[in-house]
Amino acid sequence: MNKRKTPWLIAMAVLLVVAGVCGGWLIKDYRDRQQAEALYESLLAQQTSAEESAEESASTESTEESVEVPDVLEQLGITVPDKAIDFAALQAETNADIYAWIHIPDTKVDYPVLQHPTDDSYYLDYNLDGSKGYPGCIYTELCNSKDFTDPHTVLYGHNMKNGTMFAGLHDYRDADFLAEHPYIYIYTPDKTYVYQIFGAYEFSAVHLVRNFDLSNPDIFQMYLEGVFEIRDMKANILTDMEVTAQDRIITLSTCVKNKPNLRYLVQGVLLNP
Repeated sequence: MNKRKTPWLIAMAVLLVVAGVCGGWLIKDYRDRQQAEALYESLLAQQTSAEESAEESASTESTEESVEVPDVLEQLGITVPDKAIDFAALQAETNADIYAWIHIPDTKVDYPVLQHPTDDSYYLDYNLDGSKGYPGCIYTELCNSKDFTDPHTVLYGHNMKNGTMFAGLHDYRDADFLAEHPYIYIYTPDKTYVYQIFGAYEFSAVHLVRNFDLSNPDIFQMYLEGVFEIRDMKANILTDMEVTAQDRIITLSTCVKNKPNLRYLVQGVLLNP
Protein backbone atom coordinates (compact mmCIF):
# COMPACT_ATOMS: atom_id res chain seq x y z
CA MET A 1 0.00 0.00 0.00
CA ASN A 2 1.22 3.48 -0.84
CA LYS A 3 2.45 5.03 2.44
CA ARG A 4 1.19 8.41 1.29
CA LYS A 5 -2.37 7.06 1.13
CA THR A 6 -2.32 5.51 4.60
CA PRO A 7 -2.94 8.73 6.63
CA TRP A 8 -5.65 9.72 4.19
CA LEU A 9 -7.39 6.35 4.53
CA ILE A 10 -7.17 6.53 8.31
CA ALA A 11 -8.65 10.02 8.29
CA MET A 12 -11.47 8.88 6.02
CA ALA A 13 -12.19 5.93 8.30
CA VAL A 14 -12.32 8.21 11.34
CA LEU A 15 -14.65 10.61 9.50
CA LEU A 16 -16.96 7.75 8.52
CA VAL A 17 -17.11 6.52 12.14
CA VAL A 18 -17.84 10.05 13.40
CA ALA A 19 -20.47 10.54 10.72
CA GLY A 20 -22.09 7.25 11.66
CA VAL A 21 -22.18 8.13 15.35
CA CYS A 22 -23.55 11.63 14.65
CA GLY A 23 -26.11 10.23 12.24
CA GLY A 24 -27.25 7.68 14.80
CA TRP A 25 -27.54 10.39 17.44
CA LEU A 26 -29.57 12.62 15.12
CA ILE A 27 -31.91 9.75 14.27
CA LYS A 28 -32.38 8.94 17.97
CA ASP A 29 -32.96 12.60 18.79
CA TYR A 30 -35.54 12.85 16.02
CA ARG A 31 -37.34 9.71 17.18
CA ASP A 32 -37.34 10.88 20.82
CA ARG A 33 -38.76 14.23 19.78
CA GLN A 34 -41.46 12.59 17.67
CA GLN A 35 -42.35 10.32 20.57
CA ALA A 36 -42.53 13.24 23.01
CA GLU A 37 -44.77 15.26 20.68
CA ALA A 38 -46.94 12.19 20.04
CA LEU A 39 -47.52 11.95 23.80
CA TYR A 40 -48.79 15.54 23.89
CA GLU A 41 -51.08 14.81 20.94
CA SER A 42 -52.37 11.71 22.69
CA LEU A 43 -53.18 13.69 25.85
CA LEU A 44 -55.07 16.27 23.79
CA ALA A 45 -56.99 13.55 21.96
CA GLN A 46 -57.96 11.91 25.24
CA GLN A 47 -59.05 15.25 26.61
CA THR A 48 -61.16 16.01 23.53
CA SER A 49 -62.82 12.61 23.79
CA ALA A 50 -63.57 13.17 27.47
CA GLU A 51 -65.00 16.62 26.73
CA GLU A 52 -67.31 15.23 24.05
CA SER A 53 -68.50 12.50 26.40
CA ALA A 54 -69.14 15.06 29.13
CA GLU A 55 -71.14 17.25 26.72
CA GLU A 56 -73.26 14.28 25.64
CA SER A 57 -73.86 13.33 29.26
CA ALA A 58 -74.82 16.88 30.18
CA SER A 59 -77.28 17.10 27.31
CA THR A 60 -79.04 13.89 28.31
CA GLU A 61 -79.01 14.32 32.09
CA SER A 62 -80.93 17.47 32.88
CA THR A 63 -80.50 16.90 36.62
CA GLU A 64 -76.73 17.30 36.38
CA GLU A 65 -75.46 20.59 37.77
CA SER A 66 -73.85 23.00 35.31
CA VAL A 67 -70.43 24.54 35.87
CA GLU A 68 -70.74 27.89 37.58
CA VAL A 69 -68.88 30.85 36.13
CA PRO A 70 -67.44 33.25 38.75
CA ASP A 71 -69.43 36.49 38.93
CA VAL A 72 -66.50 38.66 37.84
CA LEU A 73 -66.06 36.66 34.63
CA GLU A 74 -69.78 36.63 33.98
CA GLN A 75 -69.90 40.40 34.38
CA LEU A 76 -67.03 40.71 31.89
CA GLY A 77 -68.79 38.41 29.45
CA ILE A 78 -65.97 35.86 29.55
CA THR A 79 -66.81 32.22 28.94
CA VAL A 80 -64.35 29.68 30.30
CA PRO A 81 -63.64 26.94 27.72
CA ASP A 82 -64.59 23.50 29.00
CA LYS A 83 -61.60 21.23 29.61
CA ALA A 84 -62.09 17.66 30.79
CA ILE A 85 -58.78 17.29 32.62
CA ASP A 86 -58.35 14.33 34.94
CA PHE A 87 -55.36 15.52 36.96
CA ALA A 88 -55.29 12.38 39.11
CA ALA A 89 -54.98 10.21 36.01
CA LEU A 90 -52.36 12.51 34.43
CA GLN A 91 -50.23 12.38 37.56
CA ALA A 92 -50.61 8.62 37.97
CA GLU A 93 -50.22 7.58 34.34
CA THR A 94 -48.17 10.31 32.66
CA ASN A 95 -46.09 12.37 35.10
CA ALA A 96 -46.49 13.04 38.81
CA ASP A 97 -45.17 16.60 38.41
CA ILE A 98 -48.17 17.78 36.37
CA TYR A 99 -50.16 20.22 38.48
CA ALA A 100 -51.94 22.54 36.04
CA TRP A 101 -52.89 22.99 32.39
CA ILE A 102 -52.44 26.09 30.22
CA HIS A 103 -54.73 26.89 27.31
CA ILE A 104 -54.96 29.79 24.86
CA PRO A 105 -57.93 29.15 22.54
CA ASP A 106 -57.28 28.79 18.79
CA THR A 107 -53.52 28.39 19.34
CA LYS A 108 -51.17 25.46 19.93
CA VAL A 109 -50.69 26.53 23.54
CA ASP A 110 -52.63 23.69 25.15
CA TYR A 111 -50.32 21.81 27.51
CA PRO A 112 -49.88 20.43 31.00
CA VAL A 113 -47.79 22.56 33.37
CA LEU A 114 -45.14 20.87 35.49
CA GLN A 115 -42.82 21.71 38.36
CA HIS A 116 -39.92 19.46 39.30
CA PRO A 117 -39.56 18.98 43.08
CA THR A 118 -35.80 19.67 43.18
CA ASP A 119 -34.39 20.80 39.80
CA ASP A 120 -35.63 24.09 38.34
CA SER A 121 -34.12 23.46 34.89
CA TYR A 122 -35.12 19.79 34.59
CA TYR A 123 -38.06 20.29 32.23
CA LEU A 124 -36.04 22.61 30.04
CA ASP A 125 -34.18 19.47 28.91
CA TYR A 126 -36.54 16.59 29.68
CA ASN A 127 -39.89 15.49 28.30
CA LEU A 128 -43.07 14.25 29.92
CA ASP A 129 -41.93 10.63 29.66
CA GLY A 130 -38.49 11.32 31.17
CA SER A 131 -36.62 11.23 27.88
CA LYS A 132 -33.98 13.91 27.37
CA GLY A 133 -34.21 16.49 24.60
CA TYR A 134 -36.77 18.65 22.87
CA PRO A 135 -39.56 19.73 23.07
CA GLY A 136 -39.26 19.63 26.87
CA CYS A 137 -42.25 20.78 28.92
CA ILE A 138 -44.10 23.88 29.99
CA TYR A 139 -42.95 24.42 33.57
CA THR A 140 -42.56 26.72 36.54
CA GLU A 141 -39.73 26.93 39.06
CA LEU A 142 -39.70 26.30 42.78
CA CYS A 143 -39.77 30.03 43.53
CA ASN A 144 -43.40 29.94 42.41
CA SER A 145 -46.13 28.20 44.38
CA LYS A 146 -48.38 25.81 42.51
CA ASP A 147 -51.63 27.51 43.53
CA PHE A 148 -51.03 30.72 41.50
CA THR A 149 -51.28 32.93 44.57
CA ASP A 150 -47.88 34.58 44.02
CA PRO A 151 -47.82 38.19 42.81
CA HIS A 152 -45.93 37.00 39.74
CA THR A 153 -45.95 33.48 38.27
CA VAL A 154 -43.60 32.71 35.36
CA LEU A 155 -44.12 29.81 32.95
CA TYR A 156 -41.32 28.70 30.63
CA GLY A 157 -41.44 26.86 27.31
CA HIS A 158 -39.25 26.32 24.26
CA ASN A 159 -39.61 28.31 21.05
CA MET A 160 -39.90 25.25 18.79
CA LYS A 161 -39.28 25.59 15.05
CA ASN A 162 -42.42 23.55 14.25
CA GLY A 163 -44.61 26.05 16.13
CA THR A 164 -45.28 23.89 19.18
CA MET A 165 -44.76 24.64 22.89
CA PHE A 166 -44.36 28.43 23.35
CA ALA A 167 -43.34 29.27 19.77
CA GLY A 168 -46.82 30.67 19.19
CA LEU A 169 -46.23 33.42 21.74
CA HIS A 170 -44.38 35.30 19.00
CA ASP A 171 -47.73 35.70 17.21
CA TYR A 172 -48.49 38.35 19.83
CA ARG A 173 -46.15 40.67 17.98
CA ASP A 174 -49.25 41.32 15.86
CA ALA A 175 -51.67 43.70 17.58
CA ASP A 176 -54.63 42.12 15.79
CA PHE A 177 -53.66 38.69 17.08
CA LEU A 178 -53.54 40.06 20.62
CA ALA A 179 -56.98 41.62 20.21
CA GLU A 180 -58.38 38.28 18.98
CA HIS A 181 -56.64 36.12 21.63
CA PRO A 182 -56.74 38.22 24.82
CA TYR A 183 -57.04 35.52 27.49
CA ILE A 184 -54.85 32.86 29.06
CA TYR A 185 -56.65 30.05 30.90
CA ILE A 186 -54.91 28.08 33.65
CA TYR A 187 -56.75 24.98 34.87
CA THR A 188 -55.93 23.37 38.21
CA PRO A 189 -57.71 20.62 40.16
CA ASP A 190 -59.34 23.28 42.36
CA LYS A 191 -59.93 26.28 40.12
CA THR A 192 -59.62 27.79 36.66
CA TYR A 193 -57.70 31.07 36.52
CA VAL A 194 -58.32 33.57 33.73
CA TYR A 195 -55.70 36.15 32.80
CA GLN A 196 -56.13 39.05 30.40
CA ILE A 197 -53.02 39.81 28.40
CA PHE A 198 -51.69 43.34 28.78
CA GLY A 199 -48.22 43.09 27.27
CA ALA A 200 -46.12 41.17 24.75
CA TYR A 201 -42.53 42.22 24.18
CA GLU A 202 -38.86 41.28 24.11
CA PHE A 203 -37.00 41.61 27.40
CA SER A 204 -33.67 40.77 28.99
CA ALA A 205 -33.11 37.12 29.91
CA VAL A 206 -32.76 38.04 33.60
CA HIS A 207 -34.60 35.89 36.13
CA LEU A 208 -37.85 37.80 36.54
CA VAL A 209 -38.91 36.49 39.93
CA ARG A 210 -35.52 36.73 41.63
CA ASN A 211 -34.56 40.08 40.13
CA PHE A 212 -37.89 41.81 40.80
CA ASP A 213 -39.28 41.21 44.28
CA LEU A 214 -42.92 41.82 43.49
CA SER A 215 -43.94 40.83 47.01
CA ASN A 216 -42.92 44.42 47.79
CA PRO A 217 -45.82 46.61 46.55
CA ASP A 218 -43.51 49.54 45.80
CA ILE A 219 -41.23 47.41 43.64
CA PHE A 220 -44.25 45.80 42.01
CA GLN A 221 -45.68 49.19 41.08
CA MET A 222 -42.33 50.37 39.71
CA TYR A 223 -42.03 47.17 37.70
CA LEU A 224 -45.49 47.63 36.17
CA GLU A 225 -44.77 51.26 35.36
CA GLY A 226 -41.64 50.11 33.56
CA VAL A 227 -43.65 47.67 31.46
CA PHE A 228 -46.29 50.22 30.52
CA GLU A 229 -43.59 52.72 29.60
CA ILE A 230 -42.00 50.41 27.02
CA ARG A 231 -41.88 52.22 23.69
CA ASP A 232 -40.36 49.51 21.48
CA MET A 233 -42.14 49.54 18.12
CA LYS A 234 -42.19 45.72 18.16
CA ALA A 235 -43.88 45.60 21.56
CA ASN A 236 -47.61 45.36 22.14
CA ILE A 237 -48.51 47.05 25.44
CA LEU A 238 -52.16 47.78 26.23
CA THR A 239 -51.65 51.12 27.94
CA ASP A 240 -55.39 51.56 28.47
CA MET A 241 -55.49 48.59 30.85
CA GLU A 242 -55.10 49.18 34.57
CA VAL A 243 -52.79 46.78 36.39
CA THR A 244 -51.66 47.61 39.92
CA ALA A 245 -49.53 46.16 42.71
CA GLN A 246 -52.71 44.71 44.21
CA ASP A 247 -53.12 42.42 41.20
CA ARG A 248 -51.53 39.08 40.39
CA ILE A 249 -49.81 38.62 37.05
CA ILE A 250 -48.53 35.76 34.93
CA THR A 251 -45.66 35.76 32.45
CA LEU A 252 -45.16 33.26 29.63
CA SER A 253 -41.49 33.26 28.63
CA THR A 254 -39.75 31.80 25.58
CA CYS A 255 -36.57 32.31 23.58
CA VAL A 256 -36.00 34.79 20.77
CA LYS A 257 -34.38 33.40 17.62
CA ASN A 258 -30.72 34.43 17.26
CA LYS A 259 -30.95 36.57 20.42
CA PRO A 260 -29.73 34.38 23.32
CA ASN A 261 -29.72 37.28 25.77
CA LEU A 262 -33.39 38.10 25.21
CA ARG A 263 -36.70 36.44 25.96
CA TYR A 264 -40.12 37.04 24.46
CA LEU A 265 -42.67 37.63 27.20
CA VAL A 266 -46.46 37.55 27.15
CA GLN A 267 -47.97 38.91 30.36
CA GLY A 268 -51.48 38.82 31.74
CA VAL A 269 -53.33 40.02 34.82
CA LEU A 270 -55.55 37.69 36.84
CA LEU A 271 -59.24 38.56 36.49
CA ASN A 272 -60.69 36.11 39.02
CA PRO A 273 -58.46 35.91 42.12
